[in-house]
Amino acid sequence: MVLFLALIIVAVALGIIGAVAHGLLWLLVIGVVILALDLMFAGWRWRRSGRTAQR
Repeated sequence: MVLFLALIIVAVALGIIGAVAHGLLWLLVIGVVILALDLMFAGWRWRRSGRTAQR
């Protein structure tokens, strides 16, 4: 959970810097990619942990 929140903060920070600073649009793109990967990873872990063992 800490890794998920840390990556969210990094993605938002890179997005803000990339949007505000002139010529650093690539930071915005990196922030969006990190955010998308982090959300996919969180969804994968949430779905995987939701299963119960069947006997």
